[in-house]
Amino acid sequence: MENQSLEVGLKAVGAGLSMIGALGPGIGIGLLVQGALESIGRNPDAAGQIQTNMILGIAFAEAIAIYALVVALIVLFVL
Repeated sequence: MENQSLEVGLKAVGAGLSMIGALGPGIGIGLLVQGALESIGRNPDAAGQIQTNMILGIAFAEAIAIYALVVALIVLFVL
């Protein structure tokens, strides 16, 4: 009984540690949006092009966080 609860607890710790990978993309997205808003403030005529590139960058950064989530789910439910 104790071995099973220890195994479940260690899986939860492993899944939590694997979600640390979501920290970087969260900070990166914040910095990306900050830079885009500053750029739009300085040059409002280029807002469309800046916004398009910002959304593309957010999508790429968010993909890394999704990979971390997939690893966490694999640790919890497969291993």
